Amino acid sequence: MCRIFGRLGGGPAGRADLARVSARQHHGGPDRQCVLTGDGWALGCNRLAVTDPHGGDQPYRLGHVLEDGILVAFNGEIYNHAELRRRLLARGHRVPDRCDGSVLPALYAEYGPAFVEQLDGMYAIAVLDLRAAEPELLLATDPSGMKPLYYHRDGEGLQFASELPALLAFPSVRRERWEPGLDQYLRHRTPLGERTVYRHVRTLPPAAVARFSRTAGLRIVRRPEPAGEVLPVDEAAAGRDTLAVLHREVGRLARADVPVAVVASGGLDSALVAALAGQHLPDLHTFTLVHPGRWPADERRYAAEVARHCGAVHHEVELDPAALPELLPRTVAHLGQPNADPITASSHALFAAVRAAGFTVALTGDGADELFGGYDRIRDAVATPAGQPWTGAYLDQVAAVPAALRRRLYTDEYRAELVPDEDEPPLLPESDDRMAAIWRFETGLRMPAYHLRRVDHLSMACAVEVRLPYCQPAVRGLAHRLPGHLKVSGGRVKKPLYAAARGLVPDSVLRRPKQPFTLPVTAMLAPGQPLTAFARDVLAPERVRRDGRLRPDRVTALLDRQSAAPDDTTARAVWALLVHQLWADGESARP
Repeated sequence: MCRIFGRLGGGPAGRADLARVSARQHHGGPDRQCVLTGDGWALGCNRLAVTDPHGGDQPYRLGHVLEDGILVAFNGEIYNHAELRRRLLARGHRVPDRCDGSVLPALYAEYGPAFVEQLDGMYAIAVLDLRAAEPELLLATDPSGMKPLYYHRDGEGLQFASELPALLAFPSVRRERWEPGLDQYLRHRTPLGERTVYRHVRTLPPAAVARFSRTAGLRIVRRPEPAGEVLPVDEAAAGRDTLAVLHREVGRLARADVPVAVVASGGLDSALVAALAGQHLPDLHTFTLVHPGRWPADERRYAAEVARHCGAVHHEVELDPAALPELLPRTVAHLGQPNADPITASSHALFAAVRAAGFTVALTGDGADELFGGYDRIRDAVATPAGQPWTGAYLDQVAAVPAALRRRLYTDEYRAELVPDEDEPPLLPESDDRMAAIWRFETGLRMPAYHLRRVDHLSMACAVEVRLPYCQPAVRGLAHRLPGHLKVSGGRVKKPLYAAARGLVPDSVLRRPKQPFTLPVTAMLAPGQPLTAFARDVLAPERVRRDGRLRPDRVTALLDRQSAAPDDTTARAVWALLVHQLWADGESARP
C-alpha cells in the first residue's frame, strides 16, 4: 500500500516541488520514499510496507536503461500476485522479489493496457511507458474505486496524486473552486462521480484506464460491469453462495506479512467479517469506537458480544467529544475536500488507535449496504407503489441538507448561478427497474466518492491499509447477479447477508435494528456540549460571509434552532456546514 504521484508534460516541477508533493502524503507511506525524474516526466511513491516489507522498491522498473523502459507506481494490494508471478516467470520475465506490485511492469509488458484484466485486488496504478519516441502515461483503477486517484490537465501535461492536498502542491495545478461544488456537497454529502470541489481537478472513476500523451491527449475507457446471468436461486441458496464467496475472500484478505485486525462496530456487516476472519486468524483482534458517558445508539455492547463470539481480543477506542474541536480540522484536512459524514471523525480516531496498537492492516465491513441493499431508503424505494415517484424522497435521504433548507441558506446571487443543465442526465432516474437504478447510483457514484475515498484517506492518514472484503470483485459480482427481490423485499434488507450470518454472529446482532457506525451528532450538538460551542465559533457570521454563497443570518438561525430543539435534520445540516467552513478556512490558509 502506498501513496503515488507523478506528471507527464505540462508546467515544470523541480525537485523541491516534487518533495513538497511527496511530503503532503508522507503519512500514507512512511516506510520509504522515492521519486524518479526525466525529460518532462516524474514518478514517485511513498511506501507503506505490507507485502514483502524488505522488497518492493518503487517505482518498479523494467528495462536496463531508465529512459527506455517501463516504470510503475502502485497503491493498493494485488491478491493474485503469486499466480501472476508464476505465469510471468514461466514466460521468461524477471520478477525481482515477492512484493505484489513487482509483477506489474512485466504484466504490462506482456499484455499492454489490458494488463488490468488480469488483476484481482484494490489498486490505483500509474505506468510510464518510455519505450516509444513519445512517452505515454497510463492510469488505472480497480472496479469498485477502493483506491482513489486525482488528476489535473495542464495544457499538454497531466499531474496526478493519491490525495488532493498532494496534487495541489504541483506548481501548475489550478486551485480555482468549482462554484456548483457547495450545492453538490450539500445535495450528496460530497461531490459525486469524477467531480471535486476544484474546477480543474477530477478523480479517475472506478474500473477506468486512462492513457495520456502530449500528442494524443487524454483518453479514458471504463471497463463494463462483468456480464453474467441473474442467478436463479432462492433465499437459502443466495445465503449459502454469499457465505462461500465471503469466506474465501476474507481468508485471502486476512493473509499479510504484517499484523492484521478487524474493525467491528457491532453491526451485521463487520460482525460477519470478524466471524470469518476468526476462522483464519488464530490471534484475532477487533476494534470499535466508544464515547465516555451515555450517548444514543451506543454499540459497545454489541461489539463486545461479537468479539466474545469470535474469541477475539477486543479493543474499545474512546473518543471524548471534547476532543472533536481539535480532531475535526485535521480530519477535514486529510480528506482534501468536504465530506459530510460524521463517521469521518470516528474513523480517523479509530484508525489511529489501530496503528498505535501495532496493526498495519485492518479488515472492515464497508460496501455491504450498497452492494446488498442495506439502507432504509432502498427498502422504501422498493416499497413505493408502481407508477409513483420515488427518486425525490430517495435523494433527500442522501442529502446533507434537504432541498428546501438548501434554498433558504443560499444567497440570492448563488441561487441564481445554479441553473440546471437540461442536457445532464439525472443521477438517479425514475426507472421501472428500481434496484438496477439504485445499484448504478449507490455502487457507481456514491460509494466510491462518499465512502471509499473517506476510508482510504483516513486509514492512510494513520498508515493503516484497509481491506474491504465486500468490495472484492467476486463478492461484488455475486451481489450484482442476485435478483433484486432476493436482496430487498417484504420490508427486509440485505437478505443474503442475514442468511449467511446465521449461526456465525450473535443472535442479538441479527435481531437489532440497523444503525450506522457514526457520531451521535444530534446529541453532541445539544446546548452545553463542546461541539456546539465550536460550531458557533467556526460558523460565526464574519467567517461564513467570506465565502459569499451562504447567508450568515440563516446559518445563525439554524444554529439557534438546533440549540432550542435539537433534531437529526438540523444537526446534520449544522455538521455539514461546519465541515465545509473548516475546509474553506484551511484552503484559504494553504500556501
